[in-house]
Amino acid sequence: MQESPYVVARKKLIEVALPLDAISEASAREKSIRHGHPSTLHLWWSRKPLAASRAVIFAQMVDDPSASPDLFPTQSAQSRERKRLFRIVEDLVKWENTSNEEVLQRARDEIWQSWRRTCAENTDHPRAKALFDRHVLPTFHDPFAGGGSLPLEAQRLGLEAHASDLNPVAVLINKAMIEIPPKFASCSPINPDAREDNRLIHGTWDRARGLAEDVRYYGYWIRKEAKKRIGHLYPKVHVTSKMTRNRPDLKPYIGHDLTVISWLWVRTVKSPNPAFGNVMVPLAPTFVLSRKRGKESYIEPVIDNGDYRFTVKVGSPPRSASKGTKIAHGANFRCLLSGVPITGQYIKSESQCGRMGVRLKAIVAQGNGERVYLEAASEHEALLATAIPKWRPNIEIHGSTQYIGVRAYGMDHFSDLFTNRQLTALTTLSELIPQATKKAKLDCLAANMPNDGDHLRDGGTGATAYAEAIGVYLALGLSRLTDICNALCRWEVSKTQVRNLFGRQAIPMMWDYAENNIFAKAAGDYAVSLSNLVKALAAMPASREGTADQADAQYSLLSENVVTSIDPPYYDNVPYADLSDFFYVWLRRPLINTYPELFSTLAAPKNEELVVATHRHDNRKLAQSFFLEGMTQVMKSLGQLQASTFPITIYFAFKQSDLSSADGPSTAWETFLNAIGQANLMITGAWPLRTELRNRLRGLASNALASSVVLVCRPRSASAVTATRREFRDVLRNQLPVALARLQEANIAPVDVAQASIGPGMAAFGRFRQVINADGTAMSVRDALGLINATLDEVLAEQEWDLDSDTRWAVTWMEQFGFADGDFGVAEQLSKAKNTSVEGLVQAGIIESRRGNVRLLEPAELAPTWDPSADSRLTVWEMTHHLIRTLESGGEPAAADLASDLASQAEAARDLAYRLYTVSERRRRAADALRYNSLVQSWPEITRLARQRPKLRQTEMLRQVEEGP
Repeated sequence: MQESPYVVARKKLIEVALPLDAISEASAREKSIRHGHPSTLHLWWSRKPLAASRAVIFAQMVDDPSASPDLFPTQSAQSRERKRLFRIVEDLVKWENTSNEEVLQRARDEIWQSWRRTCAENTDHPRAKALFDRHVLPTFHDPFAGGGSLPLEAQRLGLEAHASDLNPVAVLINKAMIEIPPKFASCSPINPDAREDNRLIHGTWDRARGLAEDVRYYGYWIRKEAKKRIGHLYPKVHVTSKMTRNRPDLKPYIGHDLTVISWLWVRTVKSPNPAFGNVMVPLAPTFVLSRKRGKESYIEPVIDNGDYRFTVKVGSPPRSASKGTKIAHGANFRCLLSGVPITGQYIKSESQCGRMGVRLKAIVAQGNGERVYLEAASEHEALLATAIPKWRPNIEIHGSTQYIGVRAYGMDHFSDLFTNRQLTALTTLSELIPQATKKAKLDCLAANMPNDGDHLRDGGTGATAYAEAIGVYLALGLSRLTDICNALCRWEVSKTQVRNLFGRQAIPMMWDYAENNIFAKAAGDYAVSLSNLVKALAAMPASREGTADQADAQYSLLSENVVTSIDPPYYDNVPYADLSDFFYVWLRRPLINTYPELFSTLAAPKNEELVVATHRHDNRKLAQSFFLEGMTQVMKSLGQLQASTFPITIYFAFKQSDLSSADGPSTAWETFLNAIGQANLMITGAWPLRTELRNRLRGLASNALASSVVLVCRPRSASAVTATRREFRDVLRNQLPVALARLQEANIAPVDVAQASIGPGMAAFGRFRQVINADGTAMSVRDALGLINATLDEVLAEQEWDLDSDTRWAVTWMEQFGFADGDFGVAEQLSKAKNTSVEGLVQAGIIESRRGNVRLLEPAELAPTWDPSADSRLTVWEMTHHLIRTLESGGEPAAADLASDLASQAEAARDLAYRLYTVSERRRRAADALRYNSLVQSWPEITRLARQRPKLRQTEMLRQVEEGP
C-alpha cells in the first residue's frame, strides 16, 4: 500500500545525527560480557549488540530537533537539543544501565513525547483514531529476528515486540526472550523448595525471576535423576602408588578418587606403511596438555614392539610435542611408527569408508585447585563401548564443506558428531525434560496456580502453560549443552579448559577432541550450562507483550504504522539453516508436543533461506538471482506500510572492500542497494557502527568485517520525478557539503566518512524516480556510488580553500609523495601555484629541503618544545601534526594541553585530519591513515580535558598562593 498523502512524517534523530563513538564503544565492550547477557540463553550466530540495537530503535523513534522549529528555531538551539538527546543515548547504551529503570524511563519518555507530537500533527488523517492514538505506541516488527537483539531492545524501550524468522531455532530463542517472560512476569516460583522456605511470600520476583528460579530447580532435578541412571559412565580415577613412580606430583593424591573433568581423545587411521598396516596411528596436531606457567604438561608417545602407548610428562613441552604428528597445514600427518606421510586424501578415503577410529590420549582430573593430567586408563577407554544410546539423531547433515568441514571425512549424520557416551547422556537428559514438565505442572496445582487448560502455544498462562514454559528453557539448556558436549570440542592448552564447538560459524573437523564429564560441576555440566541460561532469563525485561512466529520475511505481513528494524542476511553469508540443524535435532525431541507446528519437519527449512548458497542452486548466477529477487520482495513488503511515520532501519554487515575496492563497490553492496531501490525505498541516512576495539584498523585493503552500516530508509514519494545525471550531480554538490559538515561536527571517524556519506548521497539518488545518463541509459547503483564518492572527494578538497597557503601546499604534496622524498623542482613549482615558497615552508617547520630533495617532516620529527604562541608562521598543518606527535607521546592529557593553547584554532587541525585520512586511505598508506583517524577519535576526550585545563590552572595558582613561597 502506498504512503498516505495525509501523513505528516517528522524527521527523526537517526536521519540527522548519532553519537557513534558511544554506541560503538558500548557495542565493543559488550563482547566481553557474559553473565546475564541474552547470548548466554542460547547460541545464535552474528547477534547484533544490545547497545547498538537499543540506540538505533530509540533514534529511529525520537524526533530530531530540526523537526520542531517552533521549539528550536535556530541552528544553535537545535544543536543544544541534539546534544541533550545524545546524552540520553550515551547513558542508554551502557551495559550497567541495561536494566536501569531510571535511564530506560528517560528514553521511553522521549519516545512518547515524539509520538504524541506526531499524533497531534495527524489529527486530520481519515484514520487518525486507528493509526495515531496518542495513548498507544506503534508496535515493533523484525522479520529477520535471528538472535532477537532488536525485538528484545524494542520491548525494553516500551514497545510491543513482534519477531519472525524462517528458522525454528531462531523463533524458539525469540519466544524465550520476548514472548514467554512477559506472560509470567512477577510470578513467584512454584517449586517445593521455594514454598517450603516461605520465599513464595517474601521473595522479590520482578520481571521473570520467579520463572528463572523454577527453571533452575527443575534443571537440577533433571541432573540428579540423570546421574542416578548414567553416573556409572563417568567414573573417577583412583590414584595408586604405582602411578606415582615417575610422577612425584601425584604423591599428594595417593589413595584419592579424583573427579574426571575431561577425557582427551585423538582420531586414528591405519598406518599407510604396510609394515604397520594393522596399527591405528594417531592424527595428533599436538601432544601438549598444558602451557599454563608452572603447570606445564605434555604427552610423550612410547613406541614398543610395533605399537605405541601414551605417557604423561610434567614440565615444559619439547618442540616435538607441540607439533604432534602433524607435518603441514590441513589434514597432513606422519605415521607415528614409521614416519611415512599420511596425506589428506588417504585420511578422507579411510574415514569415508568408516575406518577412522579414536584412541584415548590422556585424562584430565580435578585436583586441589589444579588440573591433574593422567595417563589413559584402558578401563576408561573400554567404558565407552558400554554406552548404548536409546536414540540417535540420524538426520543427514546438509551444507557446503566450506562451513561443514566434517562431511569430507564421512560424518554425514549428526549422530556422527557425538561419542556414544555423549549420545547416552544427551538422550537421557532429553527424556527427563517431559518428566520435569509434568512434575512442574503438579507443583503448579499444589501452589494453587489457576489452570485454564490452554497450552503455551495457544496463549495460555495457567499451570499447563507455565509448566510447558519451564520445559522450553530446560530444552534450551540441553541444546546449549550440545555445543560443548560433542566430539568436536578442543582442549585449550593455555587456559586448560574445554572449548565449545562453535567458536566460529562453522562445524570444522577436529582431529583431537575433549569429552566432558557432564557431572563434574565445570564447563560441560548440564547444571553449569543451565545456570548461565537462568541468569539471562532473570534479566529479560518482560515488560511488554511480545510474539515470535515462524514466517518467511518475503511474505510476512506487517502491521500498520509499524516500527521496523532488521538485520537481514549478508548476501553470500553463512547459511545458518545448515548450522542450526545441529541444535534443531536436539530441541525437536523434547518440544515436539509443545510446539508441533514449529518442529513439524525433521530439519530446519533451507531452500527458502535468503542467502547466495550455490550448493542449493544449479549455479552461482541462479543463487544470486534468488537472493536479489527475494531481498527485493522483502524490501517491497517493508515499503508497503500504511503510513511512513517512522523510517525503516536496516543493518548491512559491511566489509572494508564493500565500499572501495579497485573495481568499485562489491556485488553484495550493489545487490543490496539495488533491492532497496527496486522496492521504491530511498535511503535517508547511513551510519557505520564499529564493534571492534577502538583504533583497530587492520590493513585498509583487507576484507575483514569493518562495521555494520545502519541504513535509514523511507518510501520514495509517489511524485518523484526523473532527473538527468547533471541534475543529480548538482543536488549532490549542494547537499553533501552540509551533510559532511554535520558528520564532522558529530566527530565521525575519518575511516567512516565514506560509508556515512552514502546516506545523504543515496538520499539524493533515491529522491528521483530515475536518473538518466547522457547516453539515455538509466544510471545504475554502481555508477551512483561512484559519483557520490567523486563528489565527496571534491567537497573534502574544497575545504582546503579555508586553509593557509603552506597547509594547502603540504596537502597536495602529501597526495603525491606522502612523507617520502620528492624533487626540489616539483616542490618549487607547486609552491608558486599555492602562493608560498620552499624557503618559507622550511621556516614554517613543515619540510626539510636538502641535496635537491624535499620531504615533509613526520610528527615524531617535530620539536617537542614547540610553542604555538611564539610561532610567527603558524599553519594548520603544524597544529595537526604537533597534536598527533603529542597524542602519540603523551596521550590524550598531553594533547589536551596543546589543544588548550591552540584555543579555537584546534578545530581546524581536526578538520584537516579528515582530509589527510582520505588522502592516506586512497594511497593505501595505512600507518598514516591510522594516525589521522586516531586524532579524530580521541578528539572528544581531548576537548573535554582541554576545557578543564583553565580550571585546573586556577586551582593550582590558588594552592600556590595559600602555601606561600
